[in-house]
Amino acid sequence: MSRSYDGKTALHPIDLEVRAGELVGLLGPNGAGKSTLLSLLVGLRRPSSGHCELFGGDPRRPVHRRLIGVTPQETGLPPTLRVGEVADFAAAHYENPVPRGELLDRFGLLDKERRQTGGLSGGEKRRLAVALAFVGRPRMVFLDEPTTGLDVETRRTLWEVIRAFHSEGGTVLLTSHYLEEIEHLANRVVVLTRGRVAADDTVDALRGLVHAQRVSLLADEVPPLPGILSSERVDGRVHLLTPDADALVRDLVNSRAPFSGLEVRSATLEEAFLTLADETGADDTPAGAPAATTQWGSGPWR
Repeated sequence: MSRSYDGKTALHPIDLEVRAGELVGLLGPNGAGKSTLLSLLVGLRRPSSGHCELFGGDPRRPVHRRLIGVTPQETGLPPTLRVGEVADFAAAHYENPVPRGELLDRFGLLDKERRQTGGLSGGEKRRLAVALAFVGRPRMVFLDEPTTGLDVETRRTLWEVIRAFHSEGGTVLLTSHYLEEIEHLANRVVVLTRGRVAADDTVDALRGLVHAQRVSLLADEVPPLPGILSSERVDGRVHLLTPDADALVRDLVNSRAPFSGLEVRSATLEEAFLTLADETGADDTPAGAPAATTQWGSGPWR
């Protein structure tokens, strides 16, 4: 499956399958193709080549789309409608929706039931947008930056809702700019860079793909040494990303540069992601590569 706009390729041919019960994190920098991919998966756009299946059929058919819930990156809520009215409007599209009170209570919005959405804070609007994805008792939800603009406490509350949905057998595809969020929630991570899949594996395996470790220390200055992939200073500590921590520590000691507080650990998902993006960003797919198929919610739900 691929997608082009005005002769420009936004999504190169990819071949992905998400099976029922998976919680997949989708990562990528701006312009990587995440929004394009999501629009194809939920049937808002058609692939330029190849095809996409949702529960074994065309994502544009209502019979399949009624099985999903979606929170887009930007949601326009009617400002004069009350929160309860918006929930009722969404619920009217389903045969067995979650009752209004239960839904709003689950997302901490029950006390806002009679408030117009135009009077909600940004975080409250975001919570309502996420709640609407669950109103139809979906089998699969697509959540595009669901916790953007939320405080830490509210974000973690939404994490619990997502975890609960997943623990009951629900399938989740989640995009986020909060790398911590993906680490806490996802059991599989797909990285997109420039419209291509750079990696598709578990969180731990993704870290291992870059063969990187983080060496952190207190030092006024670190000499230029081989094997340093990146370097940054935060609150007086220097953080070095390297494929061989043992060799780097030996070189630091041999350089006789003064340092203290040495710490070594595995790379975070964010560090792995940035390294992968740098390594794969310039890759090109050969002309004439075959279009691929993407399947979502297959397996028992197919």
